[in-house]
Amino acid sequence: MDREAGQGLTRGAARVDVLGVGVSAVDMAQAVAEIRRWVEEGERRYVCVTGVHGVMESQRDPELRRIHNASGLTTPDGMPMVWAGRRAGAGHMARVYGPDLMLELCALSVERGWSSFFYGGAPGVPERLAERLAARFPGLRVAGCLSPPFRPLTPQEDEEVVRRIDASGADLVWVGLSTPKQERWMAAHVGRLRAPVLLGVGAAFDIHAGLLPQAPRWMQRSGLEWLYRLAREPRRLWRRYLGNNPRFLLAIVRRPPMLR
Repeated sequence: MDREAGQGLTRGAARVDVLGVGVSAVDMAQAVAEIRRWVEEGERRYVCVTGVHGVMESQRDPELRRIHNASGLTTPDGMPMVWAGRRAGAGHMARVYGPDLMLELCALSVERGWSSFFYGGAPGVPERLAERLAARFPGLRVAGCLSPPFRPLTPQEDEEVVRRIDASGADLVWVGLSTPKQERWMAAHVGRLRAPVLLGVGAAFDIHAGLLPQAPRWMQRSGLEWLYRLAREPRRLWRRYLGNNPRFLLAIVRRPPMLR
């Protein structure tokens, strides 16, 4: 694992080196407990929710690998990350899937009085997401919603985004920009925003806004969610899955995961 891997680690957390990316050896309860601690202690951290796509993008992009390794948590979003962790000796590892993490933290937010800001998605998506989550979790505090343009922001526009999020007083900032854009955004803004936690959850925006169906649970548990998504969006996803997945398997054979 790279020299910088683990710099984002918090109390007692271990990571599994998966092709140079430090994937946090956690289950859902541990991830939620760690994020709760950051909010309550006022730490400023970001969470990468990472599967095969993020790991393989990091093979081509050392800066993206550094961003993953400097996170507060890089959770095992897909079953291949879980299997890699268990093979390395982290038998307790379980999937910390972005959409499920969002639901767990929304429930905790109602209990703790935390507020959430939703940043990302197509126009109207973060508002629809916030509306549906507020209906599902009565009492959920929505600090704000913002759908940025698909082009790069000007420095002035970026400053306005920071000002708007800070003015909202959000405790959690949910980022739905897809990988690797959301990871870069979080790494660039974690030191500029006052919010304790930034969470890059990608497709969770469209899923919980009711725009993108989830694979059946049995497919998720079997590591076949990629096949379900490929069948639904072949034109957009075929290069990702049919290119990344075989390369990942070959690379793992040559470089087995290791617990750090």
